[in-house]
Amino acid sequence: MATKHDLILTHIEGLPVGERISVRRIAKDLSVSEGTAYRAIKDAENIGLVSTIQRVGTIRIERKLKKNIERLTFEEVVQITEADIIGGISGLDKHLNKFVIGAMQIDAMKRYVTPGSLMIVGNRINAQELALNQGAAVLITGGFDTTPEIARLADEHALPVLRTTYDTFTVATMINRALSDQMIKKEILLVSDIYMPLEKTQYLSIHDTVEEYHQLSQDGHHSRFPVVNKNMRVVGIVTAKDILGKNPQQSIERLMTKEPRIVKKEMSVASVSHQMIWDGLEVMPVVADDFTLLGIVTRQDIMKAMQLIQRQPQVSDTISDQINGQIQVLEIDSDNKRYDQPEFRFTVTPQMVDEMGTISFGVLSEIIANAAKRTMKANQRKNIWIEQVNLHYFRLIQLESEFVLRPKILDLGRRSAKIDMEIEIENSLVAKAMVVCQVMERP
Repeated sequence: MATKHDLILTHIEGLPVGERISVRRIAKDLSVSEGTAYRAIKDAENIGLVSTIQRVGTIRIERKLKKNIERLTFEEVVQITEADIIGGISGLDKHLNKFVIGAMQIDAMKRYVTPGSLMIVGNRINAQELALNQGAAVLITGGFDTTPEIARLADEHALPVLRTTYDTFTVATMINRALSDQMIKKEILLVSDIYMPLEKTQYLSIHDTVEEYHQLSQDGHHSRFPVVNKNMRVVGIVTAKDILGKNPQQSIERLMTKEPRIVKKEMSVASVSHQMIWDGLEVMPVVADDFTLLGIVTRQDIMKAMQLIQRQPQVSDTISDQINGQIQVLEIDSDNKRYDQPEFRFTVTPQMVDEMGTISFGVLSEIIANAAKRTMKANQRKNIWIEQVNLHYFRLIQLESEFVLRPKILDLGRRSAKIDMEIEIENSLVAKAMVVCQVMERP
C-alpha cells in the first residue's frame, strides 16, 4: 500500500511542467498535514521534479536524468554545425573520438584517419571515400554536395555523411569548443555511488534496549545508529548522547531522536554535504521512497567523495580556472604585513572587464572566493565551500590595474568561518568584501 509520501510524489509527477506548487495547496488537495506535504515537496526537489525559484516559488519542472557527458555523438555534431544528413543515418548515435581536417594529400591522410573519427573536408570525393573506408564519418563544409556512391557507401558502413554551409575553420572551432565543454563537465556524484549498503549497516529496532545499543557500539566502534520499526522503515536515530546515564533496560524508542534527517540515493553528494555541515550531522540514513532503510552515509564518506571530485582531471580550463591561474601569492616581509595571512595580487586583463572597461563584478567575486579558499587552506582548513560573498565597491577598478587582496579571518570555527577581504590599489582601498565559508573537517 502506498504511503502518503508516495501519493504526494505521484501527484506532483502528474502535474504539468510549469505548474506552481505550495505546501498549503498540496495539504488541502490530498488531505495530509502541511509537515508531510513539505517533506514530500523537498524530496521532489531533490530528485528533480520541482525547483524553487526566488520571487516565483516552487514549480514543476521537467526531470533531467544523468547521461554520459564525456563524448559527443555524430547526432550532436549535426545539431552543433546545423548540418544536413546525406547518408549513414543509422550511425548517428556513434561517438566521435576526434576530428581530422582533410587538407593534405590522400597518401598522407591515411595515417590520421582512424575508426570513430570525423573527417572535415570540402568537395574532395576521394578524401570522403577514404574516410568512410577507414571507418570515419564525413562532414562536408561550404555547402558542397557529394555523389550518390558516397551516400550509398555511408549507408553500408553505417557512418554519417553530413553537410554544412559553414567553412572548415568555423566548423573545426565549433566542434573543438563542444568537445572542450564536454570534457570540462564532471560526472555528478550521487549518494548511490558512495553510501554503505544495508548488509554492511548496523542499526537498531524500536524494541531494542540501551544494553543492546552498548553491545552494538562495542562491536562496531560506532556511536550513532538508525532505528527502524518492524517494516524496516526509519523512525529515528540514536546517539551516545541520547542514552548517556540511562537504564540498560530502557527502550530505544523512548530515547531516540524521532523524524531524523534522511537522504535518498538520487541526491547529490554536494547537497548532502551542505546538510551535514549546516546541521552538524555525522551520520544520515539512506532510505527508499517509503522510508525503508537502504544504508547510511557518513561525514567521512562525504569528505572522501568531495576530495575525489576536486581531483577529477580536466583537459580544458574553465573560466574559473583561467581567472584563478592569474592570482599571485605575494611574498611580503612579515614586519610590514598588517595581518598574519597570505596576500594576493591580480592584474586586470582585457578578458576580465565589462562594457565600461572596468573589472567585471563576477570576475572580482571569483577572485575573492579563490583568495578566501587559499586563506583557509593556509589555516589548515582544506575542505571549505563559499556560502556567501558580500562585495562593496568604493572605486571602479580599471583595465590593466594591479590590485592586492588582503584577507583577515574574523571568525574561525569547526563548521564555518568569516573572512574580511580588502582590495587595494597602491595602498588605497577600492573594494571590500565579507566572505562566509562552510567548513567540513573530520570529527
